[in-house]
This record gives sequence, C-alpha cells and structure tokens, in this order.
Amino acid sequence: MSLLIQHGLVVSSQHSTPSDLFIRDGIIADIGPSLSQRADTVIDASGKYVIPGAIDVHTHLDAPVGGTTSSDDFESGTRAAAFGGTTCIIDFATQSRGQRLTDVLHAWKTKAHSSTIDYGLHMIVVDLPENRLQDLDALVEEGVTSFKVFTAYPGVLMIDDATIFRILRRAASIGALVCVHAENGTVIDLLVREALAAGNTSPVYHALTRPPVTEAEAVHRVIALARLAKAPLYVVHVSSADALLEIENARRLGQPVYAETCPQYLFCSLEDLNRDGFEGAKYVLTPPLRDSYHQEALWEGLRTNALQVVSTDHCPFFYETQKIAGRDDFTKIPNGGPGIENRPQLLYHFGVNENRISLHRWVDLISTTPAKLFGLYPKKGELRVGSDADVVIWDPEQQHTISASTHHMRVDYSLYEGMKVKGNAETVIARGDVIVDRGSWLGRAGRGRFVRRARFSLQ
Repeated sequence: MSLLIQHGLVVSSQHSTPSDLFIRDGIIADIGPSLSQRADTVIDASGKYVIPGAIDVHTHLDAPVGGTTSSDDFESGTRAAAFGGTTCIIDFATQSRGQRLTDVLHAWKTKAHSSTIDYGLHMIVVDLPENRLQDLDALVEEGVTSFKVFTAYPGVLMIDDATIFRILRRAASIGALVCVHAENGTVIDLLVREALAAGNTSPVYHALTRPPVTEAEAVHRVIALARLAKAPLYVVHVSSADALLEIENARRLGQPVYAETCPQYLFCSLEDLNRDGFEGAKYVLTPPLRDSYHQEALWEGLRTNALQVVSTDHCPFFYETQKIAGRDDFTKIPNGGPGIENRPQLLYHFGVNENRISLHRWVDLISTTPAKLFGLYPKKGELRVGSDADVVIWDPEQQHTISASTHHMRVDYSLYEGMKVKGNAETVIARGDVIVDRGSWLGRAGRGRFVRRARFSLQ
C-alpha cells in the first residue's frame, strides 16, 4: 500500500519545509517538493502542517489503582489518543511484590494486545532484592529500557533509597533510564493521618497533605542518588516550581537529569480541588494540583528546556462510579485523571497560538524528544526517509471545544471541560494506515505493535 501527502508544510523540531511525503508499506519512502510517485491514496494537505505522530511516554491503561482499575483499556485509550494525534504510547507495567519482572512484562503485553497504535512499556519496580538485579538485564534485552521507582506510597509502591541506588547503578551499566515518581511518602502519610484525625476529608486535602516541598525534597534526594550512581535520571510529572528548581540546579551542574510535566499542571490548579460539593474529586491526581503561580514556572521550564517532555499521566476513573468512593475520605478517591486525547491540542493552542512556545518546540515536546529519550528515535518522532510512517496532518485553523460529551476517552468528565482550542488533528496515519480522518475512526483493535526500544544514550 502507498500513500502520497501533497502540498503540506512538513514541520520538525528544527525547521519547516513545504514538501510532499510518500509512504510505502508503512515506511516513509521519500520527502521532497512536487513528488510524482503513483500512490494508492493521495491526500491534499494544503494549508496544513504535516508533523510526526505525537508520542505519549506516560500513560496508565487498564491499570490497577487502589482497589479499582483505570477506566480506559488499551483499545479505548489508544483510540482516544489517536483522535488527538498521538500514534505511539509508552505505558507502565506494574510489578507486585514477589513477581518476577519478566512475568509482569508478559502479562502487560497480553493486556495490550488490543492496542490500536504502537506501544512500548516501562517497568515499575517495587520488589528487587540484590540477588535479582540481573532481572533488569533481561528486560533490556526484551526492549524495555526504562524502569520506574517510587519514593511515595509506603507499603505499596515505595522502595527504599538503597534499592533505588542499586537500580540506578545497574541501569547505567546496561543502557536503561530510571524514571522516578518523587514525593516524600512517609512525611505525606503523617500529614494525611493528621488531616483525617482533624476531620478534614474533602478533596482539597489531597493537595494540602502533599505540599510542594515534599516533591522538591524527594527530587533533590533522588538526583543526589543518581549523581552518586553516575546514572541518568528522568523525573516524571513535575508539578511545582520547587521541584523544577532542583532539576534546573542539577542540569546547570551538567548532571544528566531530564523531566516532564503534564497538561493538568499547566492548566488546572488548587482552585479546581476546591470546587463546590464533591466536584474537586475529579481533580485528585498525584502529585496534586498546585497554586496557579506554579504554572508560569513550568511554562518557563518548557521554554528553557529545563523540562524536555509533556506527557499526560493519563489514568482516568469514572466520577460517578469510581471517584465517588472517596466522598467521605479523600484518601479513598482513586488518583488520576484523563487527558490522552487532549495533549497536542492544549499545547498547540495555549503554547503556539499564545506565543509561549514555537511551532518547532511544540513538535519537540510532544514527539521528537520523547522518542529520543526513550529509544524510539529515529523510527518514530521524526519525518525522514526510513522512519515509520506515523504522520499527523494538523489543521491549524480548526476550532474545537473540549468536552466529555464529544471526547473519545472512556470516562464521564473532562479536566478541560469547555476549553476552546484552535488547531486539531485532521488526519492521523499510523505506520502507513489512515486510522483517523476528519473525525471518522478507521483503525482497529489489535493493529498496534509492541515496540522494542533501544538502549538509552546521552543526547
């Protein structure tokens, strides 16, 4: 099968060029002006941007959380991602105590068989005695080249500093990147117990018991462990100016520390947790939303490259049947929110249209740098000959109102309800297949493939 995209503006993280793009058998075969190849399908992209498919490196589909499961599975979640212009995700396989890591990997690949787009997996490590460190080597051989550790959730996901150090040191020796969820879990647990004892049970206390300093302290600590281990580090879902400062200081000293933020921290705030009644439960996610002044610090981090990636941490739960479990106790509200469909729209409108970031920086944040950091580049994250034909035709003029009534995520609310954006994915092509075209779904469950990722190397 072949496809020719004509008359578009091909946009990369570095430059923009009026070009045609020819796809054959799922691979980009040629790029240049006025291509003349005969194709099975021809698309006129006049007035549109032609960009590499977006890559979301932080999702939680069909994920067990606090006695329930995230409401999007791999079919519904990746379908929603595609409607927004995302053509590849990296999800998290989560180890339970006592499980061998290779068994966890195979279980998650079985879950992901219904994926509509290509996917990779990180491994969340919660139980790794010193005599099983070689299990990490086996994952890397399987193409899982990133591991996630937690300094939060004692007794569930949190591991001690010595284990984190061992994982960092081993990862550095085998070409893997360690990702960290950084909050001071034991201090947070104390603050939570004190809040409940005082009768403070409403959703806003989820944030008040996890103040920014508990994030910044943990970020500082794990950066120090990474420096001692001579290992690169990736900090997930940075939510505060305090944590960002620790990352900036480390990078200024030349330490290989990378970080992401998420749309919820750029567009939502503590005020949302304080909404009337129980509405604030929709915004319970971790780390929590912050006072709005943190948002400008995060935007500045995106401008200066102190933050290299915007991902979603997509982990949705139905408000009416799942979030409601915490009506009388904020600790029982499942942590997480939806967003896998909206990231490119939000970053384009509020970033590019409002002159916070350039068009090229937008492509870099949502596609190219995620591909580079997580072993997908140059097969993904770039439009060049030989790369996978993951391509989005982006209409910069299309206006859209974000709403739960029209989104494709399997959840009954939107964090961004009513936000009006200009710029949207018109046609989405995944490995040469047109899977979304002008609002119509043309993809199918199970067409996505597991991507074996390359080992990490310093950029």
